[in-house]
Amino acid sequence: MILFDRMTQLDLGAPYEVFIRMPDTTVELVAKSRDAVVADGGFAIVPQATFADARPADLLFVPGGFGVNDAMLDTELIAFVRKQAERAQWITSVCSGSLILGAAGLLRGYEATTHWASVDMLARFGARPVGKRVVRDRNRITAGGVTSGTDFALTVAAELYGEPLAKTIQLAIEYDPQPPFNSGSPRVADDATLATVRQRLEKSLAARREAIEIAVARMPE
Repeated sequence: MILFDRMTQLDLGAPYEVFIRMPDTTVELVAKSRDAVVADGGFAIVPQATFADARPADLLFVPGGFGVNDAMLDTELIAFVRKQAERAQWITSVCSGSLILGAAGLLRGYEATTHWASVDMLARFGARPVGKRVVRDRNRITAGGVTSGTDFALTVAAELYGEPLAKTIQLAIEYDPQPPFNSGSPRVADDATLATVRQRLEKSLAARREAIEIAVARMPE
C-alpha cells in the first residue's frame, strides 16, 4: 500500500481494515522515506518500508487524494509503481489513485474507475472509464471515491479467498451502510449540492488536468 503526502486517509484506511483481516496476508505501508506521511486532512501515517527496501508485492495498492496531482509527476514514485507492477498479480487503486496507475502506463486498454469528478480524466491515459463503484478488468481492480474503498477491499478478499471469507470480514467490521441522505453520487444528489461540490473541487481539478497533460507526455510508449 503506497503512501504519499496529501493522500486521503480513508482511501487507504478502509481497505487496510479489510486486508489485515485476510489470512496469511502481510500488509506493508511504503513511501519514499520512513518519515511520517501527512494525509490531506492532517492525519500522519508512518511507513513501514521505503521504495528502496520494499519487498515485491503480490498486490499493489494506490490510494487517491489531493496529493495525486503531485504524485503523478513524482518520477521516483511512478518508477516504483511500474517496477512493482511488473511482478504483482493484482494492480489496484481507490479513488484518484487510478490516475497514478494511469500515469505509470498501467491502464492502457483497461476499464477503470475513479472519483466521479475525475472519471473522465482516465481516458487521457488510454483507459476506458466506467462509472461504477468497483471495476475489475483482468488483474486491475479500481474503485470510485473514498468510501468505495470498503466495497473494493471486500471484492479483493472474495477474489483471493472466496466469498464466505469476505462475508465474515464484512460482518466483523459491521459494514452495513445505511446513509442518512440519498446524496452520495452525482446521479442522485440534488442540483444545489452537486453545484456546491463541483465549485469546491474546481481549482484542484483544473490543476489535476494540467498535471495529467504533463504525466501523459512522460508516459512510456
